[in-house]
Amino acid sequence: MPARSRAILLCLLFMSGCMVGPKYVPPAVPMAQAPDAYKELDPNWKPATPADAVLKGDWWTVFDDAVLTGLEGKVASSNQSLKSAEARFRQARAQIRINRAALYPTIGTSPAAIGERYSADRPYFNAASANGGEADLQLPFDLNYEVDLWGRVRRTINAAKEEAQASAADLATAQLSLQAELAMDYFELRSADAQKKLLADTVTDYKEALRITTNRFEGGISAISDVYQAQTQLQAALVAESDIGVAREEYEHAMAVLTGQPPASFTLAEMPLQAQPPFISTGLPSALLERRPDIAAAERRAHEANEQIGIARAAFFPSLSLNAAVGVESTAIQSLFNASNFVYALGPTLSQTFFDAGRRKAISEQAYAGFEEASANFRQTSLTAFQQVEDNLTVLRVLATEAVQQHQATIAARGAQEIFNNRYVGGIDTYLQVVTAQNAALANERNEIDIMRRRMDASVLLVKALGGGWSVALLPKY
Repeated sequence: MPARSRAILLCLLFMSGCMVGPKYVPPAVPMAQAPDAYKELDPNWKPATPADAVLKGDWWTVFDDAVLTGLEGKVASSNQSLKSAEARFRQARAQIRINRAALYPTIGTSPAAIGERYSADRPYFNAASANGGEADLQLPFDLNYEVDLWGRVRRTINAAKEEAQASAADLATAQLSLQAELAMDYFELRSADAQKKLLADTVTDYKEALRITTNRFEGGISAISDVYQAQTQLQAALVAESDIGVAREEYEHAMAVLTGQPPASFTLAEMPLQAQPPFISTGLPSALLERRPDIAAAERRAHEANEQIGIARAAFFPSLSLNAAVGVESTAIQSLFNASNFVYALGPTLSQTFFDAGRRKAISEQAYAGFEEASANFRQTSLTAFQQVEDNLTVLRVLATEAVQQHQATIAARGAQEIFNNRYVGGIDTYLQVVTAQNAALANERNEIDIMRRRMDASVLLVKALGGGWSVALLPKY
């Protein structure tokens, strides 16, 4: 190869290594002064130690419920919203290959067989040149290649890679959200089962109370008002028991859809909620940025926006294209491949825009603004994640105290109900005091179940806020 040709080739290779635009630096996230601890900590939740079991991808197993575990396994395989998110990820992954193809030349061919005859009456045409028609056979091969002088193509590829990783994180976020929603619906349903059992037992007790008041009325000991009050209590309990069935059916239908099944063919046997919040390590707040897929997606899109700045900046510099065409052309097929019929055209094309009325500058400003937007979204997503962890730690801590207090209140209410019932049977108190005690006992028992439900929901939300065992290391590499 001549020295001049080698010099030109080396120059092109050198220029193809240039990349204009800023180097990406991850946006800074506001952190607490003590990034090694959360502000709120429940006794069941503490920073991780080497001996602690950390959340894994199948985080729901910490609740030790075989039915829940079986249902959660169906979300990833059957949920239609998740399938939609997975399809979006595959589209983003394919875009990498589309953009990467620009690094290579395009080669094509367009064979042609043309028959042509000029009219003798054609304007400005010499009639003596008229003929009976002639053929033109062509077999060309075209090559086009744009040299990536300023990194536009490479930055486009990088942007596609970042978007693909962001889409993968979106898929993980969608899966975590759907799994958490299923777990919450499951505990809501089990809470409804517990409420239904409580109300069924209450109905049995109220029926016995109505029998006693009726016998006392018939024996002339009590007034008819006692019977009416007992009937009112019984009917109110029956209404509440029926109403719980509505909520239970709705949660059952929601779980069917989450697992990709028709609601009509999905049912769960009744099983009252008796669970307690599991012991899980919260880990370090500073590590939360690596454990939340939504934070990872926001950070990747900030990186993608930074690549767009480089792409916009490359438009200010000249572009170099290499074009070549080779082939054969003849008027007869038998001579098409003769050496004398070989044709070619080749040469570089250098183009530079001198005036565009500020278009490139506006695109560059737009790219910088896009990066600032993506950076702000990343910081806001991170701050929201910290808030969600702190909120649910607070809820768990407060509800743990409430659960103890409420249990004591329930015991006291049951004791009061028993005392007032005995005093009524003994003729000391009126039935109104029995009714009041019954209402207080039922309200406290229902509230105790509700606190249990809220603790389980807060546990699920905390697991979700911590990322469910996900890690940025799970993102695909390109």
